[in-house]
Amino acid sequence: MDCYTANWNPLGDSAFYRKYELYSMDWDLKEELRDCLVAAAPYGGPIALLRNPWRKEKAASVRPVLEIYSASGLPLASLLWKSGPVVSLGWSAEEELLCVQEDGVVLVYGLHGDFRRHFSMGNEVLQNRVLDARIFHTEFGSGVAILTGAHRFTLSANVGDLKLRRMPEVPGLQSAPSCWTTLCQDRAAHILLAVGPDLYLLDHAACSAVTPPGLAPGVSSFLQMAVSFTYRHLALFTDTGYIWMGTASLKEKLCEFNCNIRAPPKQMVWCSRPRSKERAVVVAWERRLMVVGDAPESIQFVLDEDSYLVPELDGVRIFSCSTHEFLHEVPVASEEIFKIASMAPGALLLEAQKEYEKESQKADEYLREIQELGQLTQAVQQCIEAAGHEHRPDMQKSLLRAASFGKCFLDRFPPDSFVRMCQDLRVLNAIRDYHIGIPLTYSQYKQLTIQVLLDRLVLRRLYPLAIQICEYLRLPEVQGVSRILAHWACYKVQQKDVSDEDVARAINQKLGDAPGVSYSDIAARAYGCGRTELAIKLLEYEPRSGEQVPLLLKMKRSKLALSKAIESGDTDLVFTVLLHLKNELNRGDFFMTLRNQPMALSLYRQFCKHQELETLKDLYNQDDNHQELGSFHIRASYAAEERIEGRVAALQTAADAFYKAKNEFAAKATEDQMRLLRLQRRLEDELGGHFVDLSLHDTVTTLVLGGHSKRAEQLARDFRIPDKRLWWLKLTALADLEDWEELEKFSKSKKSPIGYLPFVEICMKQHNKYEAKKYASRVGPEQKVKALLLVGDVAQAADVAIEHRNEAELTLVLSHCTGTADAATADKIQRARAQAQKK
Repeated sequence: MDCYTANWNPLGDSAFYRKYELYSMDWDLKEELRDCLVAAAPYGGPIALLRNPWRKEKAASVRPVLEIYSASGLPLASLLWKSGPVVSLGWSAEEELLCVQEDGVVLVYGLHGDFRRHFSMGNEVLQNRVLDARIFHTEFGSGVAILTGAHRFTLSANVGDLKLRRMPEVPGLQSAPSCWTTLCQDRAAHILLAVGPDLYLLDHAACSAVTPPGLAPGVSSFLQMAVSFTYRHLALFTDTGYIWMGTASLKEKLCEFNCNIRAPPKQMVWCSRPRSKERAVVVAWERRLMVVGDAPESIQFVLDEDSYLVPELDGVRIFSCSTHEFLHEVPVASEEIFKIASMAPGALLLEAQKEYEKESQKADEYLREIQELGQLTQAVQQCIEAAGHEHRPDMQKSLLRAASFGKCFLDRFPPDSFVRMCQDLRVLNAIRDYHIGIPLTYSQYKQLTIQVLLDRLVLRRLYPLAIQICEYLRLPEVQGVSRILAHWACYKVQQKDVSDEDVARAINQKLGDAPGVSYSDIAARAYGCGRTELAIKLLEYEPRSGEQVPLLLKMKRSKLALSKAIESGDTDLVFTVLLHLKNELNRGDFFMTLRNQPMALSLYRQFCKHQELETLKDLYNQDDNHQELGSFHIRASYAAEERIEGRVAALQTAADAFYKAKNEFAAKATEDQMRLLRLQRRLEDELGGHFVDLSLHDTVTTLVLGGHSKRAEQLARDFRIPDKRLWWLKLTALADLEDWEELEKFSKSKKSPIGYLPFVEICMKQHNKYEAKKYASRVGPEQKVKALLLVGDVAQAADVAIEHRNEAELTLVLSHCTGTADAATADKIQRARAQAQKK
């Protein structure tokens, strides 16, 4: 353990800091780091280098090269820079490289040097040029802050949803500030800048002067400032050599340190872990690295070559041309286990396990000591936690073996934390490998989450490793393997040296029917790469027509989209394609396409009936469908025409169409309707009232009700209304008028073709029993009983039924015998029945 703590450096009495090597960098840098613009992404992210010829004395004809490396120094991309001068580089939270040019244009590149997009920071920035820029991260995304040649600031808090904000002007600012940075407070981005001995805070509304509390006197300038990884703390380096540390709100001072160096540092970053009581700042000069905090002494390291600092959640990455190291505060669990002469439960358990491997009895003594203090559970937890913070696999194994050894002597220790730590360390060791180059710590891994880590592996095209991790952690397929395979397929379609058939087959063999995989998304990517035929082949594997059709329309394969929509049976989808086709094709081609698809044609006709009647007529004309064309003109005559002449003309067109369709019945009926309309118009002119648009029967009824019986009879003769129907119409109309005298005359005008029972029924319906009895006597024998029952003459109905010796009539009369009044009649019927049975 003494040897293990050899690289521990105390900072005051409460914390130790250690620096260990992550990778030995084998990258072949053609330039020194000091001659390059450098950007390294947090969370073990990639490193971007761009030699800056605009600041270095070299031939203008030499174009710079933008190079992207993994954290282990493996090359990921290299491209010749052909755009304008670059002021600053930075990585977004999605690991996209943002290149801020002097003209205010920001170019966005992928991890492998693929150009994604670009955007401008506004006309004011373009006119005044960019002096300096910062890429920062907030809870909303990644932002860009610009300092222009006019000494004004412009920023956007989220480049994914670009909203430019021009910050207020600093009064009297004639030159560039000596240093500045971005702060994130109250869910908004602010600018903190130093002008001589003064500090100014710019928010969205105003510029306000601020003063750090407890700042040492004599400061005439601030040379450097740094905000912590979480934007909660701020450090200021003054020209007097003092480093002030406090809260980012500038309301509370944490400490102040005199480093006795007045030269401005190259970099200054915070170095602290989550939930740590110790706050430290790392300051780098040309050949010196200093860690300062709330302690009278500092930790100093010698830098053998140009180095670059990358602030992390729980420490600082330091890389140079030859090495990549990590500096951080030693976690509490590791400190308690490994510090010299430690008697912590975890330290004793680790010793016990080592003695057990030596088959020494001291193992039992250590265990007894821990158990007597009741700290065995705590010891196991300490070893598990410390294993997570170790970078070397051999130390991880040693601590986990100790934890496993201690678990054997506990009855109810939950295994979840031990198993989970073993899984997490196996994942971390896999991604820390030199060929992968993502040196995440345990704290960073937990903050980043496994889903984001998988996304980053996919971004690096490390699909096999990502799938192995998903299978090892047993993640749900939709979140794990299927999602990664979908990303792999999207990358596969970009390989243009492989034929469409081979790519489609390979993707289908790999993906199959994996849950959560959308072949339409993969096909969309193929189409975006200019491989339309491959996209169509991939869509054949897409089971959801609703996903196939929109993409086929986008690819201008409308007829294929129509076939797919019809196969799906989804009428809404078919309508979508039809409307697209209608806008895309000329009318003739559109109609010809519909003729080959009967279902689509039928649906389009239904649509036209409600929306486009003229188009419907054109469809019928093109198909020579005279029957439907006639029906169309009939509907149109009533829907569009109010004048009788126009309506009759439309009906005449309909009649002609019916004749062409050889539907003589429909043609004759239409001609009769034309005659009726003309007659109704004449009746209105001569008699007044309303006749137009009445049916033939209603017209007759209206004439009768108006006292024009002669005209009604003439109308019946003209339109060959059968006598029975005419009698019914007149009977009903006269009864409604309660013109009983006219009704009686009508009944006697000739023998009724409908009999006289309807007269009885109609009179009773009008509650006129007196008139009904007049007609009951005239009803024929077969309906006599029913008529007498209608007028309430039960006794006479019984007599007639007995006379007819009809069992059905007897039963009917008997059903009407109710109460004592009809008792005699009921007895009479029963006797008649008995007599009939004897015979």
